[in-house]
Amino acid sequence: MRKLLLLGLVACGGGKYMVAREAIPSQPFASVASPEAVANSESYTDYGKNPWIDASKDHLSTFAADVDTASFAIARTKLNGGALPPPASVRVEEWVNYFHYSFPAGGSPFAVVMDAAQHPFAADRYVLRVGVATRPKPASERKPSHLVFLVDVSGSMDEPAKLPLVKQSLHILTDNLSPRDSVSLVTYAGATRLVLPMTSIENKVRIHQAIDALSANGSTAMASGIDLAYDQAEKWLRPGEISRVIVCTDGDANVGPHSTQELLGIIEKRAQEGVALSTIGFGMGNYKDSMMEQLADKGNGNNYYIDSPEMAKRVFADQLTSTIETAAKDVKLQVDFDPTLVSRYRLIGYENRDLADKDFRKDDVPAGQVGWGHQVTAMYEVELTDAGKTQPFGVVRVRHKQPEGTSAVEDAFAMPAAATGFDAASQDLRFAFAVAAFADVMRGGAEWPLDEVRGIAQGAAGDDKDRVELVSLIDKARALRPAAKVATPVTAAAIAK
Repeated sequence: MRKLLLLGLVACGGGKYMVAREAIPSQPFASVASPEAVANSESYTDYGKNPWIDASKDHLSTFAADVDTASFAIARTKLNGGALPPPASVRVEEWVNYFHYSFPAGGSPFAVVMDAAQHPFAADRYVLRVGVATRPKPASERKPSHLVFLVDVSGSMDEPAKLPLVKQSLHILTDNLSPRDSVSLVTYAGATRLVLPMTSIENKVRIHQAIDALSANGSTAMASGIDLAYDQAEKWLRPGEISRVIVCTDGDANVGPHSTQELLGIIEKRAQEGVALSTIGFGMGNYKDSMMEQLADKGNGNNYYIDSPEMAKRVFADQLTSTIETAAKDVKLQVDFDPTLVSRYRLIGYENRDLADKDFRKDDVPAGQVGWGHQVTAMYEVELTDAGKTQPFGVVRVRHKQPEGTSAVEDAFAMPAAATGFDAASQDLRFAFAVAAFADVMRGGAEWPLDEVRGIAQGAAGDDKDRVELVSLIDKARALRPAAKVATPVTAAAIAK
């Protein structure tokens, strides 16, 4: 993320919208496999699991911010479909960060929480929560946006949960833009086509008609589509405005004349020039999660997965400003544990966001981007010395750049209080732990009792719709685990740190 230009890869499925269009039921789409996709060819990357670290040997835990939520939405789709999520698809941080937590007001730009409690399942351990958040930004304050929709219309997108849902998602996005915004539409399959040049939202009918006209056929040639989308986006780079490409796809791409590494190199170069790329995924059966995450990482963008109209509304309406406007880029976190107070610690998740401690203050080492209203939460297991049980035991440092800046600034926040008993901990800490524990079990990282994890989640859910849904998903996982109904996709090799 170098400037405020974001390229998003979105694979969208067809759909109907508003007047004169047939309504689509408001529930998750069932992934109906086409004949060639009956054999599961999904791809996920196993990044391993963070080990326990001896604080006397390494008291710094350093990682890049991550606001992606694709992993949780994929797991929800699997569980609602009657199968456990593939272990390699589970990225704990994306489950925890799907949910919202309370943060203190203010922050420039970050508000921070850092609290701890006794571990509910291990008498000799504690749970630590570290969270940073930017303030929500009213839609009226959002910068003018020039968005390029890059849509995969290849034959693999011809399923209900793909192109029809993509189209409905883009209708939702279009209807939540302001009169100051504009939209362009590029498609790629056997050939790349500029379907709609940059068009003002004041001509919304024309945009909706272009979206409705999309149909799926042909093979996938992603590289040429990305080139055209970047070219369109760069034409609309304006100081103080947003130029972004949103790519919708199932990630099942023939990259054309380029190798995957060459394509990633092109995306990284474009990101350095100011055009970021975000990926929005659709569908199952041949979904390429590994590709989608790599594209977004190299493009300095975000990776989402849309499994229902509700999720489309979440990304493109409720959280639109977070999705398209960056508050801070190259955001890095470093937790400094006092080795006289902490014996060992384990970061639950963020394996593919790991940074070398020495790179924390190197401004040429990229990290994650955070939008307005985004939250980043990390959960740790820690073992404390006797002294550490009665006093605060750490500091978190946050380093970031302004959206168009080149030099980073750093802030430090000390842990304000000692650990409490688990039942006395905040509702947010207890719920975040339940999410992390559930995810850790689903990926094979720990064997916490899911019935007790469910109890913790239910006790901290309140009437929050998303939290209540998590409880139901834990119930589904509990019912499925004895049968071991886990999908068996092709899994990419683990990536060495």
